[in-house]
Amino acid sequence: MKKAIKGSWVEIENVVLPADSRAPQVPKDTKKTPLKMWTRGVLINDEAEIGETVRVNTLSGRIAEGKLVDIKPRYAHDFGYPVIELIETGLALKEDIGGK
Repeated sequence: MKKAIKGSWVEIENVVLPADSRAPQVPKDTKKTPLKMWTRGVLINDEAEIGETVRVNTLSGRIAEGKLVDIKPRYAHDFGYPVIELIETGLALKEDIGGK
């Protein structure tokens, strides 16, 4: 199992609200799952394995505690597929204002 050492960039998970504490107006399928929060920061503990409860220091200087879920987490998001109409509009506007 992967081990993180003090100073490693990690991600922790916390349950903010258990499933039985969700608001009554939440859709039924959503009510079945707890509300979770993920936080990234620098590991404070000397070492830890995935699943252990640890403390981290976030980039904003906040100390948070939770279950270690990832070591060296990566950002894996994008803006989806391009919207052709926006590209065409941008090119047309650029031409209208004398751009190349």
